[in-house]
Amino acid sequence: MSERFDLVVIGAGPAGEKGGAQAAYFGKKVAIVDLREDPGGSTATKAGIPTKTLREAALYLTGFRRRELYGLGMELTHETALNRMRARADDVVRLSVETVRRNIERHGIELYRGEARLGPGRTVVAHGPDGERILEAEVILIATGSRPYHPPGVPFDDPDVHESESILDLARIPKRLAVIGGGAVGCEYASIFLALGSSVMLVDTRDRLLPFLDDEISRELAAVFGGLGMRLALETEVSSVERAEGALVLTLSSGELVPADAVLFAAGRAGNTEGLGLAEAGVEVDGRGRIVVDETFRTTAEGIYAAGDVIGPPGLASVAMEQGRVAACHAFKIPFKETVDPLAPFGVYTIPDVAMVGMTEEAAREAGIDFEVGRAWFSGNARARISGAMEGLVKLVFRREDRLLLGVHILGDEASELIHLGQAVLQQGGTIDYFIHTTFNVPTLSEAYKYAAYDGLQRLSAGVD
Repeated sequence: MSERFDLVVIGAGPAGEKGGAQAAYFGKKVAIVDLREDPGGSTATKAGIPTKTLREAALYLTGFRRRELYGLGMELTHETALNRMRARADDVVRLSVETVRRNIERHGIELYRGEARLGPGRTVVAHGPDGERILEAEVILIATGSRPYHPPGVPFDDPDVHESESILDLARIPKRLAVIGGGAVGCEYASIFLALGSSVMLVDTRDRLLPFLDDEISRELAAVFGGLGMRLALETEVSSVERAEGALVLTLSSGELVPADAVLFAAGRAGNTEGLGLAEAGVEVDGRGRIVVDETFRTTAEGIYAAGDVIGPPGLASVAMEQGRVAACHAFKIPFKETVDPLAPFGVYTIPDVAMVGMTEEAAREAGIDFEVGRAWFSGNARARISGAMEGLVKLVFRREDRLLLGVHILGDEASELIHLGQAVLQQGGTIDYFIHTTFNVPTLSEAYKYAAYDGLQRLSAGVD
């Protein structure tokens, strides 16, 4: 016996949950099938939210970056700190999962636990604890997310070699941690363990961290990391990771041998597409196993859509949610959300955090735009001096002829929150004059926008190159 739905979603992560809820809100009968007992995907249970919780717990429990300010710090053993961090992360994960579950229930969505596979005639075959169920659908949305990439040659069977999900289960805080990969995940974990007292070395084949960032911001972040005691080995490959006399040893392309108590491999993710029966259903994937979609998130198979990490970058939960909503609207011709925001912000939760929206200097230059920049360093900001977090800056990129704002780039405390003010001005097609004429509370980090705009005006009047 089969059950009939308007929409069947495979995956209860950000894209699947929001896509399903969007369709249900407009009266569609929806079912979601997910392999895990707890909905929410890796964002809620294994990656995004747990990582950010660990970051905040590490800062709170250790007093990192505030100890020099007051000469005080919370002295906890590594075991106690790890236990308290893990307990806090577990609490937040439970709350996040319950929030997703309540949203699914509130929209009247049927939630099935099981392994899903595309069947004939636009059906989804779900194998779960209660046996096999066949779900017929007018539309299918694949939102199975991604998992950490496991390249050949990395000994993940070693208990001290981790990827971004397994590292959450560490039994102890390592004295020496080697991080392979200078992307968002690698940089976030490297800074978290640095705050926890680990000696951290970060290795990446590229010449700078987080290469999607504005070049100046990327290099400033590297300088901050170095100033906090992290060792960076850029433009360097890891030739091997082996055991030697009980310890892990990394051999670098430079010939250097680096001993480590734990290794985190954080260099990419792979789409969860195995076992879905994509080929039989006519759903095309690219060379990295990511589902190919058009601008409406429709796949190469009629009536089948895909959204979220399973279709590739940017790998942001915020964007995945919007992709799911837009896919549902296009699938059912709902006149609500037609496109994903082209000016979505990026946030990287390092210590300190980094955020950006819009064009970098490099992008503006490549586009042939005559641009200028304005900067305000947090070392001159009263609120930053009060808190003791004076690293970083707010940087504005704008067009010379009319001062049109093109991009905003922030390195420093609360960057992921501060970025939304710049995003709002960009969305409205505003100029840096907005920041000049706006009154900001004093002292606040936000007033750095005003001084970055003033700096930009001064550079224009002085003809600075």
